[in-house]
Amino acid sequence: MHVQRVLSPATQLESWTVLGDDGGPVGPVERFLAYLTDIEPSPNTVKAYAHDLKDWFVFLARLGLDWREVRLEDIAEFMAWLRRPPAARAAVVAVLPSVEYHCSASTANRKLAALSTFYEHASRNGMDLGELLATWRTAGQRGSGWKPFLHHISKGQSQRRRTIKLAAPRKLPRVLTVAETQAILDACHRLRDRFLFALLWDSGVRIGEALGLRYADITAAECEVTIIARVNDNGARTKSRATRVIPVSAELVRLYADYLHDEYGDLDSDYVFVNLWAQPHGHPLTYTAVYDLVRRLRRRTGIAFDPHWYRHTAATRLRRDGVPIEVVSKLLGHADITTTANVYGHLTAEDARKALEEAGWFSGREVRL
Repeated sequence: MHVQRVLSPATQLESWTVLGDDGGPVGPVERFLAYLTDIEPSPNTVKAYAHDLKDWFVFLARLGLDWREVRLEDIAEFMAWLRRPPAARAAVVAVLPSVEYHCSASTANRKLAALSTFYEHASRNGMDLGELLATWRTAGQRGSGWKPFLHHISKGQSQRRRTIKLAAPRKLPRVLTVAETQAILDACHRLRDRFLFALLWDSGVRIGEALGLRYADITAAECEVTIIARVNDNGARTKSRATRVIPVSAELVRLYADYLHDEYGDLDSDYVFVNLWAQPHGHPLTYTAVYDLVRRLRRRTGIAFDPHWYRHTAATRLRRDGVPIEVVSKLLGHADITTTANVYGHLTAEDARKALEEAGWFSGREVRL
């Protein structure tokens, strides 16, 4: 089995499917992925689901199992199968205890979430396996008095919980230091490229939101950038459907003006970021072009960064500067404030030390150590 990219001839929308050993689409997976494509999530989301379900159906084929007749024990075995090195998945190679897991707990949990969504979709189309991977229980029902965030709102309501979930260490989002941010900006040989990464750092917008920007979205007088969900010729997407306005610095607006004057000129396009030194000239910049640029900047700076790190960096800066979390959530375009709290409500050792120093914890102590 393998995952195949497909392009709709009618809408030109990108999607993905899973092909079986006979070269044809795997029916239940194809129906589910077609449903996902219809509700228009990110193509990367559809691609991730396709890869996760491909692994599941490969596992089922090797054990001779029907996807409609699996048991909870089969799901648990799938989790163990994912964790084995590929050479050991056929059970012909012994695995020593010292061998590292091939699949991390976080990745295994993501694949499990994909299965849960797949079977929930199947249950709404006549299958009775929708509750195989999930149970319902009252919010905060964990014993020991623990209560989830916003418990006062969800109190007494049933919440869906996955039946199986591996314990995964929580990873803090990777952020750029001031020195790293400056080094990347200084390594940009073009004003367009410098403005792109300066915009990501100053506003915290997603790379897809930046690539979809038009002239009308940037108001210099008010120092504001407006993010609008729309169909873009370069495939750039906004994850949030709601329009939001983000205040930016006057310094960023001046850099934008320099870019328009020195490089953009009188080019006939309404996109902010376009091809100026590559073909097709004047067309909006694509994700591929940006990641080519990122690879060049990685070589120049020695910093193995990703454009999304700028979003993490902006959000972390806002939180450290005391901006209320509801404001940070609105600026980032999160649909739920709990997303902001879960990702950016962290406190690093550096943050803790700074807070303790400001509180005078390390000075004027009554006990001499």
